[in-house]
Amino acid sequence: MNDSKKTLFVRVITQGTPARGNEEEASSNLDISVSYMDMDGNALDPTRLEQGTQFIASVSVSNPGLRGAYQNLAISQVFPSGWEINNLRLDEAESRLNGDKPTYQDIRDDRVYTYFDLKPNQRQTFRVLLTATYGGTYYLPGVVCEAMYDKSIFARTKGKEVEVARDLNP
Repeated sequence: MNDSKKTLFVRVITQGTPARGNEEEASSNLDISVSYMDMDGNALDPTRLEQGTQFIASVSVSNPGLRGAYQNLAISQVFPSGWEINNLRLDEAESRLNGDKPTYQDIRDDRVYTYFDLKPNQRQTFRVLLTATYGGTYYLPGVVCEAMYDKSIFARTKGKEVEVARDLNP
């Protein structure tokens, strides 16, 4: 209840996760590209993979230089439950992926959070080694990169259906 005679202003902010398949590609002051490749570096289509296939998810983020240096950027990658993340830190073999080194990387069961800074006109590429493990059809959510303390700096991709096939040549 407003007991004063002054004008009361209300600001409503909503935030949430879009329903599966309803994400929209968007970017603001940041560019992102996601690609998948086989272990030899050749382009790979992740929509249908044979069970047991090892491959690399590569996320490149670039600062167009419009607002100076960006600090505290975070990439959120959530992977389908049919894919398994191979944590190369356990084998001390991270250098096999030939990507940039983040400030910090948090590897969970089904997702990877990558934290880093980005200078103007700089591009950094981060890679994650995966295995198509469990047969079935799954949903691959879009990849999101955003500044942790400035919501006007972000980029996101659209999600898609993926399949892990038990045998590609039945």
